[in-house]
Amino acid sequence: MSRADEIFVQNAKEILTEGVWDTDREVRPRWSDGTPAHTVKKFGIVNRYDLRREFPILTIRRTYFRSCVDELLWIWQKKSNNIRDLHSHVWDQWADESGSIGRAYGYQLAVKNKYPEGEFDQVDRVLYDLKHNPASRRIMTNIYNFADLHEMHLYPCAYSMTFNVSGRVLNGILNQRSNDMLAANNWNVVQYAVLLLMFAQVSGLEAGELVHVIADAHIYDRHVPLVEEIITHPHYPAPKLEIDPSVKDFYDFSLDSFRLVDYVCDTTKYTIPIAE
Repeated sequence: MSRADEIFVQNAKEILTEGVWDTDREVRPRWSDGTPAHTVKKFGIVNRYDLRREFPILTIRRTYFRSCVDELLWIWQKKSNNIRDLHSHVWDQWADESGSIGRAYGYQLAVKNKYPEGEFDQVDRVLYDLKHNPASRRIMTNIYNFADLHEMHLYPCAYSMTFNVSGRVLNGILNQRSNDMLAANNWNVVQYAVLLLMFAQVSGLEAGELVHVIADAHIYDRHVPLVEEIITHPHYPAPKLEIDPSVKDFYDFSLDSFRLVDYVCDTTKYTIPIAE
């Protein structure tokens, strides 16, 4: 069993057996038929993934790696907030007629600010500091901009990354206010593991730990039977991730720069309802 499988199974079991239901409250999310989308949740889950040990992708259920990376590049490299720049349909339900999701995600990363060293957006500031100020304890991004929340079609779930260099090892903390364990948990883990590996490679560092801090880790009511089934699936060793070693500039990475080797996983296909 991969470490990602172990963590997911442990999280799911704890939420299902020890979690708190919100069925006694009014909730904002709705299913497509208008029914309130209730959840069972656990507060304050912290998971650690050592990227030197293995790549943290599930094998008990397929995680669609290329779509994960495509969305990651859309947000962090293209810094886009328009689904026409994305090759999957994961954001379609939050886009307007022009394809925009408002002042969210990539839009926030692209905003430039002035510093003594020059003008940078959030991504370029991280890249600059990793090369020039690796001892800094201020290398971070945050896309939860209160001034723009009213113009975001969906508030950011994974909203902050903190990067920390220890020796020649780059570690990161992903902060997430809300995490749909079935639909998004491993998707986010895979994305930010890849991001950490990308930043490490172009900065001449080694990727170390990704720490995932989740404030509200939940399973939706209509997802419970699927999660109960998935955690019983056969499991396999984690695959290896190969990244094109010739890429030295963050903006030169493409979807074809990444290849999963020996990814064996359960191939059961699910139709997963998404609450809005």
